[in-house]
Amino acid sequence: MPTMPGKTALLELLKQEGVRVMFGNPGTTELPLMDAFAAEQDLRYVLALQEAPAMSMADGYAQASGNIVAVNLHAAPGLGNAMGMLYDAQKAGSPILVTAGQHEQRFNFTEPLLWADLPALARPLVKWSEEVRRLADLPRAIHRAVKTALAPPMGPVFLSLPGDILTDSADLDLGRPSRVAGAIRGDATAIADAAAIIARAERPLIIAGDAVAQGNALAELVALAEALGAPVYDEGMASRAMFPSSHPLYRGPIARLPAPIRDLLSQHDLLVSIGADLFTLSLPGDVESMPEGFPVVHLDTNPWELGKNYPEKVSILGEPTVTLPELTDAVRRACSASEQAAAAQRLARVKAAGLDSLARFHAMADAVASRNPIHPMALMQTIGKLLPAEAVVIDETVSSGVGVRRFLKSDDAQSFFGLRGGGIGWGLPAAIGVKLALPHRPVVALIGDGSAMYSIQGLWTAAHEKLAMVFVIINNYSYRILKQRTNAMRGHAAQTDNYVAMDLDRPRVDFLSVARGLGLTAHKAHTLADFGDLLRQGLAAEAPTLIDVEVDRAWKPV
Repeated sequence: MPTMPGKTALLELLKQEGVRVMFGNPGTTELPLMDAFAAEQDLRYVLALQEAPAMSMADGYAQASGNIVAVNLHAAPGLGNAMGMLYDAQKAGSPILVTAGQHEQRFNFTEPLLWADLPALARPLVKWSEEVRRLADLPRAIHRAVKTALAPPMGPVFLSLPGDILTDSADLDLGRPSRVAGAIRGDATAIADAAAIIARAERPLIIAGDAVAQGNALAELVALAEALGAPVYDEGMASRAMFPSSHPLYRGPIARLPAPIRDLLSQHDLLVSIGADLFTLSLPGDVESMPEGFPVVHLDTNPWELGKNYPEKVSILGEPTVTLPELTDAVRRACSASEQAAAAQRLARVKAAGLDSLARFHAMADAVASRNPIHPMALMQTIGKLLPAEAVVIDETVSSGVGVRRFLKSDDAQSFFGLRGGGIGWGLPAAIGVKLALPHRPVVALIGDGSAMYSIQGLWTAAHEKLAMVFVIINNYSYRILKQRTNAMRGHAAQTDNYVAMDLDRPRVDFLSVARGLGLTAHKAHTLADFGDLLRQGLAAEAPTLIDVEVDRAWKPV
């Protein structure tokens, strides 16, 4: 067994586990690690200017690559800075090894500056959380952490690394990685039971979740949807492209409020959930989202989500890529000749309705295309028309992205990434991680102005790494979504038209100066024509570009 310092062993273990990039912002407790990087040739360290952007960069990289990635944080304050974005990574099921530097163990009983019980802080937001207390345990800890992060359902893990673990030397057996096979086939009896229910349905619908994209099972889901003749919706907080947006069965995301979900379900007689949560809501309502007794068939990689909120006719623990073909075949076998004919007729009818609904979206966008300031829906339509088919979109438009996936050509599992957890500030740095994972694809980040200011310093990393990508700031100079929801309360704000702490216009943030100060080329778009020209220029550039788009501030229902 070779003798080596812990800092060298850590990097060797990360490379052994397939880590190619570590994101971070170093401090004094990370200095041994940074010293090791001075002699490292194969593992890349990407510097962020604060831990929250570092966390989201790692999240974007993990989702886009599907592989383990590392992020290193600075002691207790650094972990605290990253917690909001770690929440988003947990909700997205991103396989991330989160590490944080800790003081040397001989020092910690005195509770020195920056010290805290780091594993306890991280534990609510990760699959496993621990501190390495012996150098001899470092290999076991890294292998256990990565194995756990990648095992279904995937998610982040956390290790606290005291300084002495990194500076001490020992004879170490580095061991080797282990992987939990994730291609879990659903139970055959459950699949047969589900197929019998699905075959009898006359008005089924499908809601798809991130598990479809994580397994790259879009083609398998298309086959099931076409066999059923069912419309396909995204789950309410979707972070991936789970179904090709160009397919006429696609309908976009479901609402995140109980009443519209219930209204949607009332038009159908069966819900088939493929990896979707039922349901992540933004606000409570006066009715239940699920009508009483409504039949549900649910396939998921996460047993926690199965039957979590509502009873289900059949709950199947399985991975969509390997289970969907078996389910689709079982449905075909279970259908009588008359049911097969009905499904074929339904398929034609639902496809036609999908094309009609998309045409209505375009008509709505066309109707507001001449407005000045730019209407957000017209902006989304323009983006959809101009982006090449291989483009990747990161979406944190929040209230300004109506119709965004209907307009986009997001047909593969890596073509779209959205804010799964809801903690804003994720999109701008996540786009940087996506670009690093997918360097040969055009990457465009659509970010609301309020969200951008949570993590604006991420732009420096894009410039520092010379990433050819485009950031579009959708600027309404306000927290528009908060105004909408406050107005819906019909309280004092609605009566007086006084929405406290929801405007960002005195002064207005000068995004052009901020972006240029952080090393980007930056432009202002006042019209759709301006924006189209600037987007084309940005896509052709060899460095990062920011486009600040002033959009219509109107938000009250007409």
